[in-house]
Amino acid sequence: MKKILCFGDSNTWGYIPKSGARYDKNTRWTSLLQNLLGKNYEIVEAGCSNRTCFIDNPDGIDKTGYKILPKYLDNTFDVVILALGTNDIQKSFNPSLEDIKKGIENLINITKSICKNAKIIIISPCRLSNSIKSDYFKNQFDDISIEKSTHFSEIYKKIAKENNCLFFDWDKIVEVSLLDGLHFSKESHYKIAHKLYEFCLEHIC
Repeated sequence: MKKILCFGDSNTWGYIPKSGARYDKNTRWTSLLQNLLGKNYEIVEAGCSNRTCFIDNPDGIDKTGYKILPKYLDNTFDVVILALGTNDIQKSFNPSLEDIKKGIENLINITKSICKNAKIIIISPCRLSNSIKSDYFKNQFDDISIEKSTHFSEIYKKIAKENNCLFFDWDKIVEVSLLDGLHFSKESHYKIAHKLYEFCLEHIC
């Protein structure tokens, strides 16, 4: 049996746009991926709302990616999926594009140091929608955050190439919901799961 860790933020946890509740196991892309891969695979869901990748989150260690990741990792994982970075571009943190690159690379290095034989898939987050400025999240994200999110794909693709990781781009598959400009609809979770399933068949199965 192959074991896969899905480590990410609210879009891995299954945050429902606007309501803030969590999609059930029949809707989240992680659970759908488990169903598609079948009994020979074990998906470990490790998403957390408002989790940053490399910024020290004021809400604590559980929400600070590079600090909490080692607690999830061990040598039993065959694949580690890293799907975060959006929360680091909140306006109060204001990282540079180079900070983002170095932060993701640090997460990769942490993973490699513990899961020496695991394949690593880094997922580039979707760009933010302007509708985020009219929602609750307008207090966290601004125009600069939105602009930085448009660089995710190129940054993550370059990181994957330089660090011998697999690259998967959410922005090529889905868009964030216009309800809050940040999270995924039920339909998007379905699309992600099926495209990631095809990706896994090609690269890890």
